[in-house]
Amino acid sequence: MSALFEPITLRSLTIPNRIWLSPMCMYSAAAEGPEIGVATDFHLAHLGARAAGGAGLVMVEATAVRPEGRISPYDLGLWNDRQQEGLARVAALIRQHGSAPGIQLGHAGRKASNDRPRAGGAGLSAEQGGWETVGPSALAFSADRPAPHELTVDQIQDVVRAFADAAKRALAAGFQVAEVHGAHGYLIHQFLSPFSNHRTDGYGGSFAGRARLALEVVAAVRAVWPEELPLVFRVSATDWLDGRPGWTPEETVRLAKELQAIGVDLFDVSSGGNVPDARIPLGPGYQVPFAAQVRQGSGAATGAVGLITDPAQAEEIVASGQADVVLLGRELLRNPYWPLHAARELGAERRWPEQYDYVVGQRG
Repeated sequence: MSALFEPITLRSLTIPNRIWLSPMCMYSAAAEGPEIGVATDFHLAHLGARAAGGAGLVMVEATAVRPEGRISPYDLGLWNDRQQEGLARVAALIRQHGSAPGIQLGHAGRKASNDRPRAGGAGLSAEQGGWETVGPSALAFSADRPAPHELTVDQIQDVVRAFADAAKRALAAGFQVAEVHGAHGYLIHQFLSPFSNHRTDGYGGSFAGRARLALEVVAAVRAVWPEELPLVFRVSATDWLDGRPGWTPEETVRLAKELQAIGVDLFDVSSGGNVPDARIPLGPGYQVPFAAQVRQGSGAATGAVGLITDPAQAEEIVASGQADVVLLGRELLRNPYWPLHAARELGAERRWPEQYDYVVGQRG
């Protein structure tokens, strides 16, 4: 049997295979009015297609826990009832196709208030519909962005509560997996890295201080997330700073041990995003060694992500124990039915949607 198509059980949830859709922002929610942050028919079609295509888990893109936590005005949100209702339609469709629905909860911190990437991605002024950003320290992400407001301790606690409130809404909407976004230079990662966190209070300085927000958010989410359902944490394993002070793979392993102890079941291991000029050596599977390092160093389950495009490549990652699952992004955008084609190539059982099975499944 193919390792890639072996089910994986996390807590009481069995996910049918090890191919997961990586969360990818589509910047397609309404940017104003009563529908702000609400999932649209686009999200229903986009995510439903990946479930129909055989992904074992379909992870909804970064969903902001607060309005100011959106990367752009067009991001999904989960702080009100209308947003919850829209996402419930998405979760139900994913489950209807036999996949597990997951959702990534995040706060962009100092990397918020931008236009959509397809419109250039520039920072937005107040006149353009932008807002004041926040962060661990008053340090701008780049020279062309304003410095964020440095969060007070009370405001940090508001962020922690916002993650827990969003997790409760995600559960009510029907999601079976919650992922806390602690990567890619967004708020939790900003606190983790000494490159972006220059605080001198209990949320900065030492590893313990910089990791405090991540630990508090996970504890708060785990407290409202059912014991029988898994919790995932996405982490950037390195800032790619070439010797300059930043977040490191060794600290990632240490964080994974601490987060696993309070209820994280799998680490979605990525890298980068906190430094605009980082030099990242892109190549097939370039982040897989980080997932392997976290898995070996912490004993936790991991997911590998980043330029995984070939079924044999994905099979080797899982079969060799480098990671427990693979998360595909661009390849599943190109081909929603990649898992079904991979199953054929690897000799695994395929589950075409019943509406297609007679024409496509039975006849190859």
